[in-house]
Amino acid sequence: MNDAADWWVWTRPEAEGGLGNGTFVGEAVRGFSRQVEDVGLVREIGLDAYRFNPSWARIEPERDAVDEDALDHYGEVLDALVEAGVKPMLTVHHFSSPTWVDDPLREETDCEGDPSDADLCGWHHPTGADAIIEELAEHARLLAERYGDRVDEWCTLNEPINYLLASYGLQIFPPGRNLLLTRFDDFIAVVRNYIRAHVAVYEAIKEADTIDADGDGVAAHVGYTLSVAEWIPSRRGRVSDDPADVEAAEKVEYVYHYVFTDALLNGELDSDLDQEPDEEHPDWEGKLDFLGVQYYFRTGVTSDPGLVPVLEVTPCFGAFDLGSCVDPEDPTKWVPTMRYEYWEPGIYEVLVDFGERYPDLPLTVTESGIAAEEGRRRAEHVVRNLEQIWRAREEGVDVRGYYHWSLMDNFEWAEGYEPRFGLYRVDLETYERTATEGATVLRDLIAARAMSTELRQEYGGLGPMTPEVGPEE
Repeated sequence: MNDAADWWVWTRPEAEGGLGNGTFVGEAVRGFSRQVEDVGLVREIGLDAYRFNPSWARIEPERDAVDEDALDHYGEVLDALVEAGVKPMLTVHHFSSPTWVDDPLREETDCEGDPSDADLCGWHHPTGADAIIEELAEHARLLAERYGDRVDEWCTLNEPINYLLASYGLQIFPPGRNLLLTRFDDFIAVVRNYIRAHVAVYEAIKEADTIDADGDGVAAHVGYTLSVAEWIPSRRGRVSDDPADVEAAEKVEYVYHYVFTDALLNGELDSDLDQEPDEEHPDWEGKLDFLGVQYYFRTGVTSDPGLVPVLEVTPCFGAFDLGSCVDPEDPTKWVPTMRYEYWEPGIYEVLVDFGERYPDLPLTVTESGIAAEEGRRRAEHVVRNLEQIWRAREEGVDVRGYYHWSLMDNFEWAEGYEPRFGLYRVDLETYERTATEGATVLRDLIAARAMSTELRQEYGGLGPMTPEVGPEE
């Protein structure tokens, strides 16, 4: 990242002028400076599609000041991908903004007046949010104009519910605003504004990307990506059959999986989250060409205590265990660095549910991965995930692709560098990329264009996984 990004300020040590939250992002794994070179890793595995996010903060470090060098850099990445026969998918907004969108260093009371070009005061500000939406749409239009000749697949926003909860609810992402538990109406305003942003970005891309790069007859397929999970009723470490907990899990599933998507397909918003829409927004209707599904875990939800206002539920989010987290059914499937349980059938269950609720909406698995030191666990995850996706496809669910998270180890936001999701392991001192067993198994699978019996016997099924044994050599 660069110093214009909110994550730079958020993680930079206080002694250096930042907020000192977590691990300083710095150069991360040098993904930007080595991005063109890393296309070689994509080719090595044999991938035919690759998703990434051109950084808004690099392209527009100050409001309305575009960095042409950054645009040229991402153009070179796209050229390398196209030359390698790889279809790019671009995500417009992925968890990070320029500091002028909502400066993490600013006290919220300093934005009681009008926003400025240096600080638009965030997604909840009565007038600042309108300006942010306009600016994000302009950014999307610029990307579509510059890259539309090479890009046909677009994601507007990455995991809206996760992002908004972390940044405007739980204060674990920048800008670190606390609205969910204290100012619920303002939090719903943020959700409403983020939906408006998707619509504005969707329309900007559709207008600006007029070139059908892949020859399928459509110049731009535009969707968004959604964080999903297998939500299970829980009570103090155990699966619960208490009707109140069952209802609690259903409420969280509805909010996480369906509120945003329903709004974009039907033009209606359920602003009080009672599962009955109460706002009409006809300009939102039909503004979704596909849905990106991103699955990692199953986790618990309890009604006792019920800490989230209105819903009166408490989901388990890793380290935040307030009586809702559930002990893993199989300890070998526990992911220590993320503090959750990987459960293979969850992705099948979610895909089937989406297929039933939205039968005309194409689905793509735009993320799924496992944080592991042991490379064999990554290989097991790849094979088992694809087995479950194939089950869903066999039952008629329209799943069109699979993107693994991630190509290489990365800066994993609030968790820093400890979780290692990469098919390629990154040495954080030399930045050398080394293929794990996950990379070699996915390479073999892609080369065969089929799941062999041998691979399934070696890595697949629902049985125990290879235990973590410490850092790979």
